[in-house]
Amino acid sequence: MPTAPIHAAMDQFALRDGEIVVGGQTLTQLAARVGQTPFYAYDRGLLRRRVAELRAALPSAVKLHYAMKANPMPALVGFMAGLVDGVDVASAGELKVALDAGADPAEVSFAGPGKRDVELRQAVAAGVLVNVESMRELPVLAAASHELGLPARVALRVNPDFELKGSGMKMGGGAKQFGLDVELIPEALAAVGRLGLAFEGFHLYAGSQNLRAESICEAQQKSFELALRLAANARAPVKFLNLGGGFGIPYFPGEQRLDLAPIGANLAALVERARSELPKSAIVIELGRYFAGEAGVYVTRIVDRKVSRGQVFLVTDGGLNHHLAASGNFGQVVRKNYPVTISRRGGVGPREVASVVGPLCTPLDLLADRMDLPAAQIGDLVVVFQSGAYGATASPRAFLDQPGFVEVLV
Repeated sequence: MPTAPIHAAMDQFALRDGEIVVGGQTLTQLAARVGQTPFYAYDRGLLRRRVAELRAALPSAVKLHYAMKANPMPALVGFMAGLVDGVDVASAGELKVALDAGADPAEVSFAGPGKRDVELRQAVAAGVLVNVESMRELPVLAAASHELGLPARVALRVNPDFELKGSGMKMGGGAKQFGLDVELIPEALAAVGRLGLAFEGFHLYAGSQNLRAESICEAQQKSFELALRLAANARAPVKFLNLGGGFGIPYFPGEQRLDLAPIGANLAALVERARSELPKSAIVIELGRYFAGEAGVYVTRIVDRKVSRGQVFLVTDGGLNHHLAASGNFGQVVRKNYPVTISRRGGVGPREVASVVGPLCTPLDLLADRMDLPAAQIGDLVVVFQSGAYGATASPRAFLDQPGFVEVLV
């Protein structure tokens, strides 16, 4: 069958007979296979391609870690574990999924500002690296290490004195709940040595969802320089230097995909410096959204079509309870529409301005606000692109006790 890109913004998926193709199947076929709507579908081929693109653009010495908080679906984590160099987790629950999926404990790191004592003990028992985010964690790790007779592997997560310019969410700089303020690092390093913890390095994560390569490069350079200064106070060589991620994907009109070329060149220069200035270290880049975001779609079916005072409303069987981010209620200050379309056989025909709303009794349940869409009828499928990250698990699935959704990796 002939294929063609959907449009310039969402050209990662092809069309077959006017229908979107995910994992080699049209959405009509996939919906029949799944047996219900709504559902999320993640494309293995796109995940594999994104990793390959990064491998080609970045120095081979840079390790790629998958931040599974972006999408912790067990099948997807298992697939990614076979493609990347390591996995970053943010809870003991995620740690279990990562280890069950076959991730190498030596290449698993555990971050998060509120790790419970039992979680820290689990991390020591599993042999994973703990990104320490407060002074409280250090004696807890030491006690677990002594009790279990195992080394507590630690890296210090640093809250730097700079921010990632242009990032959607700033994770470092200023007053933050994440990491240890940079001025506390000498004290923390002394405590690590005094308690006999196995120091391995530093974790610096300035921000996320950034589409400006120059900002990412600047943050990486500043993070490297900061790590160099801090390493002078360490009693052991730096083995692990996580420079964070922050790589964004386009969601809204006018946004362009991130240019990897300058980032690759910048990291190549840092790798060369590390060979002489931090010779024992491995540079790690931690990415979640950038790996998974564009590889996923959320699919929901139109159950009603209403016209209210001239405005068309397409009512679907899923909404913000399944995809909070697309509704605009997951960090947006001014609501913008995610890329949305109607998928059906044929694909051609008239268009109309319509709003796509979910089944919930709240005006916040809005997936598309007065968008130019193919004219749709009851039974047609609505597709929300850029849905592979922070979709399913970042949504209030119990809200109003609506039916659930299915996730598939195809």
